[in-house]
Amino acid sequence: MENSPGTKGGAGEMKVLIFLLQFIFIYGFFLLGQLLRELFDIHLPGSILGFMLMFIALVLKLFPLRFVESGATLLLSLLPLFFIPATVGVIDYLDVFTGKGAFLIVIIIFSTLLTMAGSGWLSQYMGRQAKAGKEPE
Repeated sequence: MENSPGTKGGAGEMKVLIFLLQFIFIYGFFLLGQLLRELFDIHLPGSILGFMLMFIALVLKLFPLRFVESGATLLLSLLPLFFIPATVGVIDYLDVFTGKGAFLIVIIIFSTLLTMAGSGWLSQYMGRQAKAGKEPE
């Protein structure tokens, strides 16, 4: 039995289609960045160039944020999965870390605390700015 446009199944299918179209749109900027890198021999990854172009296009309001918002949110929710291969790859270089365990633990704790403090300060600053009714500077 097929879903008619007014049923819940149709809404779910539409959501998947929107995610797919937004992902294709984002991927298009990646490909554009790759193309520019190859054409002009730029020493930056194509992905970085592509996302810089997308950022510029969003700032200049060449297209609305809603064109990429849902797809970008979905990709960001999956981002931790992309770090698993890199983390597992570190196992091949355990000899580099041998004898430096205590030093690495200190670095990890310090960087974590620094990140937490910076994030807390920034969120409080933005909260105060929002309460005052103005945009963060």
